[in-house]
Amino acid sequence: MDAIKCIMTRRSIRKYSDKKVPSAIVKKILSSAMQAPSAMNEQPWEFITITDQEVLSKVPAVSVWAQMAAKAPLVIVVCINHKRENMLAKGYGIQDCFAATQNILLASHSLGLGAVWCACAPDEKKMQKMREIIGIPAHVDPLCIIPIGYPAEKKNPEKRFKQDRVHENKW
Repeated sequence: MDAIKCIMTRRSIRKYSDKKVPSAIVKKILSSAMQAPSAMNEQPWEFITITDQEVLSKVPAVSVWAQMAAKAPLVIVVCINHKRENMLAKGYGIQDCFAATQNILLASHSLGLGAVWCACAPDEKKMQKMREIIGIPAHVDPLCIIPIGYPAEKKNPEKRFKQDRVHENKW
């Protein structure tokens, strides 16, 4: 699938089949995530993959918007490791991690999987709950939860382009 088609047809998928995501596919997704641009090439991201059903069943407690995680065969938690940020790039690491998140969504779609972005940050309660569930250290912030699996639903592409949101040369 070419990049533009992937971007234009990707949708948030919240229902998955029971089929497991092979570890080779998970590695491709994570490799794609780590190809994201990064301020000063710091790459402050950390990724936690969750496939254990007992742990997956606890993820919905983080957010009302993450209920599908309990039935997903895979969840990737995207985190920022603040120890990987230096003073010159401080504050940009979150952007790096969200670029990696978009790559996860697009790579998943291109590989025939469905995924959805469920935010933890900036909600401190959600972040703390996720820390407790999977033992994330204090210097690492969980930014989002991405349930992934083979789609058990189909959504048509949406056209979202709005010319009135485009400004040329000035507002």
